Amino acid sequence: MAMRGFVAVTDPGWYERLAALGQDRGPMDANFWRPSARRVALPTGTPFLFKLRAPANAIAGFGYFASFSVLPDWLAWDTFGEANGVASLAELRTRLHKIREGASIDADPQGRIGCSLIAEARFFPRNQWVTAPSDWKPRTQTGASIDLTVGEGLRVWSDCLTRFPQAAASVMAPQRPRYGAPAMYRPRLGQGIFRVQVLDAYQRACAVTREHSLVVLEAAHVRAYADGGEHEVRNGLALRTDLHKLFDRGYVTIDDQMRLLVGRRLKADFDNGKSYYQLTGTPLALPSDAKQRPMAAALAWHREHRFLG
Repeated sequence: MAMRGFVAVTDPGWYERLAALGQDRGPMDANFWRPSARRVALPTGTPFLFKLRAPANAIAGFGYFASFSVLPDWLAWDTFGEANGVASLAELRTRLHKIREGASIDADPQGRIGCSLIAEARFFPRNQWVTAPSDWKPRTQTGASIDLTVGEGLRVWSDCLTRFPQAAASVMAPQRPRYGAPAMYRPRLGQGIFRVQVLDAYQRACAVTREHSLVVLEAAHVRAYADGGEHEVRNGLALRTDLHKLFDRGYVTIDDQMRLLVGRRLKADFDNGKSYYQLTGTPLALPSDAKQRPMAAALAWHREHRFLG
């Protein structure tokens, strides 16, 4: 059966910044952004190959497509930082302006950009770059799908995996429950992709208050990753910043009917909390997709191990 990959064209500056980060971090979440909001539709787990523009004309790394999101540029920077391939938000905006100006693309009024979220991104040192597919024109500026099981696609993909034997082993290994959404390969998701996917699942609104001001919304883990939880939507809740902190510290939880429960300890510890007690019993506004709703087991863990009562 054919396995499709995607060859994405990028510039040396994006690669160089990510390659430097990779020396310290290893495989990471990366944001492969574009100046427009035009959607990239790929199956989760699709191999995503980073091809440098001419004159380099080489594959300089790869990762796995996790999802696509349209984000304000400030949120892309706040979430991924230098994993956007730039040193600062100011540099990101400068590059966006230059690209848009050169291609006559109108800037989005809200500063939004298209973001392909790439999990397990890896980058090759210059002396290990993989020769681009021979049937590609060197001046090609846009990405394209490629069959990784035959011809040049197979050669390129095999060469990429040879650079990272541990990645090849992971691709062939049995799937493990701490991976992301089911697909041809279930990539390990990091904190950045988790944040974006949770906010998108909850339509960028607090699950309790329905607050839509994006600057005060966060993705909370129901069961902390350090305690065996997962970076996946079913282990997340979109919460207003203050509710996130209360949830993490055990002053609030979610009951088995998917309603907010505020504990007695909030008043006992701070002699306050009136505004929060008014929210007791509030039903959660859940994702429309049932597969993205919180896992009952994770919520039960929070009630048992985090909630102060």
